Amino acid sequence: MKLYVSPRAPNPRRVLMFLVEKNISGLDLVNVDLNAQEHKTPEYRAKSPLARVPALELDDGRVLTETRAICTFMEGRVPEPNLMGRTAEERAFIEMADRRVEWYLMLPMANSIRHTHPGLAPLEQPQFPDYGQSQFQKALEGARWLDTELQRQPWVAGDRFTIADITAFCAVDFARLAHFKPADHGLQALQAWRDRVAERPSALV
Repeated sequence: MKLYVSPRAPNPRRVLMFLVEKNISGLDLVNVDLNAQEHKTPEYRAKSPLARVPALELDDGRVLTETRAICTFMEGRVPEPNLMGRTAEERAFIEMADRRVEWYLMLPMANSIRHTHPGLAPLEQPQFPDYGQSQFQKALEGARWLDTELQRQPWVAGDRFTIADITAFCAVDFARLAHFKPADHGLQALQAWRDRVAERPSALV
């Protein structure tokens, strides 16, 4: 199988961290240069019509896109260590946490960076700096919510490390491009959690 990724992009990193946590290896990694617009070539669009990374090309030629779909596929192939829930109830609560992080922290932070960072101008034309600044405030709201969650539980979805922690870590780490550090905003629980996750081998991808 081939996994199409892009260095430093948060969604491919989510998949790569997931693979490391599950001790899955042997995939053929193909780097897609976003700044060079390689994701918009006809060849890549034939695999990922919406021109997004990551994408997982299966051995039979079919292609899975969307980060969570790829992780669901891998969780099904390699159930342990479990990262997405073992029972219907646990899966639902982990997915809820993961979706909240994705929609209320990662997405607005990504929008902020895409519209304010000069290095991402090739990917976002035209940039709207005012929109980017407003999205940063939305991302801060999400970060404050997450800090509150982490004040009462050790991990994003509860008492163990899950895919929700991977999503949140990639979001917070990517936010460094916006000069965001949780401690600078008084988010001490989020900062302590981030520093713990950074010590895991998967954080090095």
